[in-house]
Amino acid sequence: MGPDDPGSNPGNPIFTNMTSKSKKTKSAGRFGARYGRRVKTELVEIEKKQRVKQKCPFCDKKRIKRLSKGIWQCKKCGKKVASHTYFLGE
Repeated sequence: MGPDDPGSNPGNPIFTNMTSKSKKTKSAGRFGARYGRRVKTELVEIEKKQRVKQKCPFCDKKRIKRLSKGIWQCKKCGKKVASHTYFLGE
């Protein structure tokens, strides 16, 4: 560490890129230290299922996607379905 090294001056710290959430907390990292571990792990499992494409009950393709709470639309056949809130039951 010489005088030309930017890390040698304590008044000039080197900032690294900060991550938005850790691998351990996954999507629940946005809550920080609030709500407890169990609630956040259950939320991660629900969100993981909800964001995946589901199987369409009409054309049997994995192309149905969640539009909003309980509203699903198939990208292949274009049908809209009102069903389960977070993920379609199999």
